[in-house]
Amino acid sequence: MNDGALQNLSTAKNGRRRRQSSFDRTGGNADFVVLDPQECFEAAAVEVSGAITHIWVTLASMEQPEEPYLPRKVVLRMYWDGEDTPSVEAPIGDFFGLGHGVTKNFSSAALTMSPQDGRAWNCYFPMPFSHGARVTVENQAEGPVRLYYYVDYDERPVKNDELRFHAQWRQERLTDGIDDSGLSNEYFEFGGRNTTGLGNYVLLEAKGRGHYVGCNLNIHNQRMTDQWNWYGEGDDMIFIDGESWPPSLHGTGMEDYFNTAWCPQQEICTPYHGIILGGKDNWAGKICFYRYHILDPIMFEQSIKVTIEHGHNNHRSDDYSSTAYWYQTEPHAPFPALAPVEERLPLPDIRPLDRERAAALFEDAEGDR
Repeated sequence: MNDGALQNLSTAKNGRRRRQSSFDRTGGNADFVVLDPQECFEAAAVEVSGAITHIWVTLASMEQPEEPYLPRKVVLRMYWDGEDTPSVEAPIGDFFGLGHGVTKNFSSAALTMSPQDGRAWNCYFPMPFSHGARVTVENQAEGPVRLYYYVDYDERPVKNDELRFHAQWRQERLTDGIDDSGLSNEYFEFGGRNTTGLGNYVLLEAKGRGHYVGCNLNIHNQRMTDQWNWYGEGDDMIFIDGESWPPSLHGTGMEDYFNTAWCPQQEICTPYHGIILGGKDNWAGKICFYRYHILDPIMFEQSIKVTIEHGHNNHRSDDYSSTAYWYQTEPHAPFPALAPVEERLPLPDIRPLDRERAAALFEDAEGDR
């Protein structure tokens, strides 16, 4: 049971609570730090043994009107025990549970975005370290930003079996699908067989011993059609310790992995799974699901590869991004390079007209008359 559960609140706790925050050192009310463009700021530096237990962050553009997509333009990193490469690296909004460079009120056991308008972000994942921790925030926006934050931690001994927390952001724009020209919609959505898992979208690939504790997945539907346009139908496939297809953890569909069903659009937030953005008519637009394995972590001894099809048999070409969370022994495998900020920004909801394809569709329609 989680040590913070209500049933254990009366149990004596060891250690001492500490905090590093952006409070005004002069005693005034300017309780923020200004980050200039391209500035990387060390928000917390701890040189003892302990564990981060809570992080709260909000930020705002220094300029008006507000610069758009700041949650995708600011990057959060964390380092444990003097390591040179981060164990956590993600656009800051994605780390706190929602992608697409936007914010919205939602709550889960591990991550929340709170009012006003989801701009107050909280993380409750425990993050132990044996002799030090660093938390940095890098502003990759065009203008300066105001950063407000708390990093709360317990100063205490760390047990030998406590693993290190990791979080990694990935993106695939666009996923490598197939051309739907000349195909029936039924075949495009349901046809073909995937008997290898090759070409699946990869949420996480890690080496070492540990356990995977979940992810958020953000999809921007890029298929323009008036036919049935469900973007899911892709199975989750989690390969543990180098196993071949079919893996021991093979699911039945994207929405099923996220504990929902029947091509959902209804938005819901529960402690361990939810839909923050459900998309628009015919599943158009931007979507965000989350699934946190707090009560059912997925263990691995040597390696793990967490994947999901992008549409059945990887037929679809949509904009995918995700943040995966896990604990493991160090050292961890190198992370994929974070894409430049301009490549991370959301694609427009209204796309330029493909005149060549529109003309072909018009000719087909004329020929059917």
